[in-house]
Amino acid sequence: MIELRNITKTYNKDGGAEVKVLQGINLAIGQGEFVSIMAPSGMGKSTMMNIIGCLDQPTGGEYFLDGIEVAGMNDDDLSRIRNKKIGFVFQSFNLLPRTTALENVELPLIYSPDDLDIKAKAKSALEAVGLGDRVGHQPSELSGGQQQRVAIARALVNDPALILADEPTGNLDSASSNEVMAIFKKLHQDGRTVILVTHEPEVAAQADRIIRMKDGQVVSDERRAN
Repeated sequence: MIELRNITKTYNKDGGAEVKVLQGINLAIGQGEFVSIMAPSGMGKSTMMNIIGCLDQPTGGEYFLDGIEVAGMNDDDLSRIRNKKIGFVFQSFNLLPRTTALENVELPLIYSPDDLDIKAKAKSALEAVGLGDRVGHQPSELSGGQQQRVAIARALVNDPALILADEPTGNLDSASSNEVMAIFKKLHQDGRTVILVTHEPEVAAQADRIIRMKDGQVVSDERRAN
């Protein structure tokens, strides 16, 4: 499903100095895998996640998503790919504060060309993460774990094949983290590809494959025994 070939990413700092964030990443992730990308802060894992999620473009190399070369595509094409194929979950939830859980989950459907019953589909996504009784609640009326589950429902509402989660348990207590990880495991069992970025070993260990990064490079790729 995902193939990165010699991916590099370089930023120019003030004064013109170059900072090499990714240095020749080669990586393949198959359909239906549950993968964690693990590294300390500043080692390139979030940059790689942004490239995989078509939120950013590499400086060099090739990126194939479902066999289609996406490195070099324009913003409109990348936006269509994100909306159709990818669901995003972030550490900070990114929910609209004065909007109900249902309305937050409806947002990605507004841009869908399909003739959908938006409210019914959003409600179904909330029910899938155990929040069918919280559809009318605003984020301030929900716990951190519940807010993250709303964010997961929003990521699921377009039925993407790929879920990308960047530090999804970073703002949660242990009990809420376990609830959220149980949802990711269920998504994987249902056939979705799940890739999560984390610096927490106990979170990474729940994936079937752990990719470790350091200084913008992949330093190990471990497949865990089932």
